[in-house]
Amino acid sequence: MTGRLNSAQPYVLGFFRIVIGLLFTCHGAKGLFGLLGGVDGQGGTAAAGVWPGWYAAVIELVGGSLVLLGLGTRFAAFIASGAMAYAYFKVHQPQALWPVQNGGEGAALYCWAMFLLVFTGSGALGLDKFIARHSKAQNREARKREPVAA
Repeated sequence: MTGRLNSAQPYVLGFFRIVIGLLFTCHGAKGLFGLLGGVDGQGGTAAAGVWPGWYAAVIELVGGSLVLLGLGTRFAAFIASGAMAYAYFKVHQPQALWPVQNGGEGAALYCWAMFLLVFTGSGALGLDKFIARHSKAQNREARKREPVAA
């Protein structure tokens, strides 16, 4: 059974990355464009250039999209994890010690989920893997066409 689970690991990791990226992207779209209820629940958006709300929403939208696609996953997840750590410690934690008390469960979960992706990468279903495979194939073809030096 362990062998079967281990063989499925890259695919499950890919699906995990896709779900986390999609949810994070939706969170950013909510803050920037007022989609899905907006920042204030009334369809409002974060004011452009206002620290930290607007910048957080941009990181969520762009970083979430990159994680969703599996493109630059480790870097995007690193930035997203840091943004969520900042959100937790600056916005939520001063209100109460525990995430369940201060409303910071989402920030804490996103922080740790993105941190995990920093170390695991995109999994089997990311564009990173596709691009790497495609460039390897092109390099092999180019080497086949090179004349042999005498």
